[in-house]
Amino acid sequence: MAAGEAPIKQAVQWIDDQLRDNATADRAKLVDEASRRFDLSPLDSDFLWRHLAERKRP
Repeated sequence: MAAGEAPIKQAVQWIDDQLRDNATADRAKLVDEASRRFDLSPLDSDFLWRHLAERKRP
């Protein structure tokens, strides 16, 4: 991750990495963890939910 990269982009990348490592990971827990880890606003957290909802599960 680039040093000046936006936290939401870092969170999306982190979640993608987590799902790549474990496709059956609990997505709710991943969004919660990413929200805390990257200090996201409620609006950004909502974006993560939508981002994950649009993606198909394996």
